[in-house]
Amino acid sequence: MTSDGSKFDNPRHLAKHQQNLKRKQQKLSRKQKGSNTRDKARRLVAKVHSKISRCREDFLHKLSRKIVNENQVIAVENLNVKGMVKNHKLAKAISDCGWGMFCTMVKYKAENEGKTYIEVDRFFPSSKTCHVCLNQVESLPLDIRNWTCEHCQTTHDRDINASINIRNEALRIISLGTSETANGGNVRRLGGKISCLLDATPNEIGSPNYIACN
Repeated sequence: MTSDGSKFDNPRHLAKHQQNLKRKQQKLSRKQKGSNTRDKARRLVAKVHSKISRCREDFLHKLSRKIVNENQVIAVENLNVKGMVKNHKLAKAISDCGWGMFCTMVKYKAENEGKTYIEVDRFFPSSKTCHVCLNQVESLPLDIRNWTCEHCQTTHDRDINASINIRNEALRIISLGTSETANGGNVRRLGGKISCLLDATPNEIGSPNYIACN
């Protein structure tokens, strides 16, 4: 998901090959250890894993190239991928999408072309903050994909709203010339309180093409 509303569906390469992989792994488990047939079965399993990796890498190369080509500033959320993989409910999906690999590709391609790549802290409340009025909800469970701001009544797609907030926070960081993020400190609930989340604009930093990925 990007801040301009574009959605790039995860091809789920592992899921597509899951049945084939499972069958070959079952055949491998039935082979006698040390036998030629077991060695052959092991190579077939490795071949499926290799195909999944190549398909995922090819997709991420093409997507990262598209994003870098079309933008001068790219912001991403600095997710704790290793920690998320430890959650058995998220592990397979996180591994299948290859977020860490994607960020690495975007970063080196952007840097090679002299473009700006910036990571926004994972604790920045991008999902819970209304990008229109900056009101922040107390909690927003993962299963809630759309929500309405109680202050300005704007209805948000969770991912688009988060991406816009990440983009705006990255612009703020660039305008200040610092790598420091709000980290929840400068984004506060409305009611006479001011947030500096939206202080920066594209014109202020001279970058007409900017995007955030979430």
